[in-house]
Amino acid sequence: MQRENLSQRTAESLKKLILEDKVYEYGQKLPNENELSEKLGISRTTLREAIRILSAEGVLTVKRGLGTFVTEQMGQLANDALGIQDLSKMKITLRDLYETRMIFEPEAAALACKRASDEEIEHIIRLGEKCQRALKKNPQGKERIQSESDFHGAILKASHNEFLSKFVPMLTETIDKTISMNYNLDVVAEDAYKDHILIMNFLKRRDAEALKGAVTIHLHHAMWNEQLPM
Repeated sequence: MQRENLSQRTAESLKKLILEDKVYEYGQKLPNENELSEKLGISRTTLREAIRILSAEGVLTVKRGLGTFVTEQMGQLANDALGIQDLSKMKITLRDLYETRMIFEPEAAALACKRASDEEIEHIIRLGEKCQRALKKNPQGKERIQSESDFHGAILKASHNEFLSKFVPMLTETIDKTISMNYNLDVVAEDAYKDHILIMNFLKRRDAEALKGAVTIHLHHAMWNEQLPM
């Protein structure tokens, strides 16, 4: 009974790492038994039982000779399984993230206009162009999420304010949760593409006030398109 409870708890912990913490992504191979059991602080026997539980639930797929993988379809299943209450909670969380970004990000962009070196601005523009290509290729892809986070994160870092640069992980979380909402994503991507053009143009011109406005509009567009509660 004790082993059964431990296996179930391990299964729930592993599921949380996948579905909530996004430590292991859909389609990704899990670490080998020795590494994962050590990380979770359990025996390999308990880990195997937990994997069997999650395989039966469709969360994991065991491929003989290859290893254990997070089921690729879990991403869509996770979205489909969201009830009205869960969706409402997600919208509130996403709203809070965007509101927080609106408090500091436009001002950080204005500081970047004034403080960034020419080399830093060139680097930001290259990241922006990479993000634009990813948006066109696959608005919901991992490359888009990372490239957009890198683009906006580089602007934060160019503000040369150590505290503001600590907010970079929030950018990734906001983009990731927007994708997870799976709502109006084509419009979100279309507006983001247009907004990025303005952001890059104003940054190149070092027009701090215009850039601050462009970043504010960019964040408002995302909130409007996701119909987040105000």
